[in-house]
Amino acid sequence: MNIYLIAVGNRMPRWVDEGYQEYARRLPGECALKLVEIAPGHRGKGADIRRTLRDEGERMLKAIPKGCRVVALEVGGRSWSTEALSQQMESWMADGRDLALLVGGPEGLAPACQACAEQRWSLSALTLPHPLVRVLLAEQLYRGWSLLRNHPYHRA
Repeated sequence: MNIYLIAVGNRMPRWVDEGYQEYARRLPGECALKLVEIAPGHRGKGADIRRTLRDEGERMLKAIPKGCRVVALEVGGRSWSTEALSQQMESWMADGRDLALLVGGPEGLAPACQACAEQRWSLSALTLPHPLVRVLLAEQLYRGWSLLRNHPYHRA
């Protein structure tokens, strides 16, 4: 299964790229993690934020490979423990489809992205900076996989 992390934002700080890559590299081919960056829209003085959100959403939807299960990352989504995430990953892998994880920009996901999602996942009730979400997601996916495969990385 390929896991596509489709995220609004580009030109991340070096620590974000390095942190994300560290965990993405650790994941094996059976659940390879691939980052797809969506250029953010204009957010300056006088910007039409609703239009920006809609445009980002359209670009995100076009970036989803055909046949993927879509999971929206949203504050209002379901929160999973590490063990529950590991079980969810097992279910996703057994499903036979690739997975697309959608991470919006500062205003969240466009309504069209929310509507196409089969699941909604919340990493935390806390407000997290979007660059940190990439690192956190990659690490948690690796941790979930390690738990599934009895790898020593996860020590509960």
